[in-house]
Amino acid sequence: MKFIKFLFFGILFGITLTKAEIISWYRIYEMFRFQSFHMFGVIGSAVVLGIIIIQIIKRRQLKALDGTPIIIEPKERSIARYLIGGIIFGMGWALTGACPGPLFILVGNGVSVMLVAIASATLGTYVYGLLKNHLPH
Repeated sequence: MKFIKFLFFGILFGITLTKAEIISWYRIYEMFRFQSFHMFGVIGSAVVLGIIIIQIIKRRQLKALDGTPIIIEPKERSIARYLIGGIIFGMGWALTGACPGPLFILVGNGVSVMLVAIASATLGTYVYGLLKNHLPH
């Protein structure tokens, strides 16, 4: 019962992404062909909002709901890590027509073939976990 709020916000988030056409394969296709600003606007505004929120958290030293301080560790600087990971992520996004979060929303909207993409993403994450120590980080 205590997790009902997460279910509520997840459903609200799914409805919002559906209505904003963020899960539309056609919108994603337009983005990768540089034919429309729609997805770039959504992603860009999310990045800007994320930067602002992170700065507020750091400068005001905000705490989590349970009172523990929120500590954001600096990321390791590695071009290979982000370049290779970004290419793999982008190829998966282009091939499936959806990034990981909206996969679940698409299943909720009746696109059951996305269960294959979810299973593949889960398997890929598992394989990464197995190979993590052998990869260039």
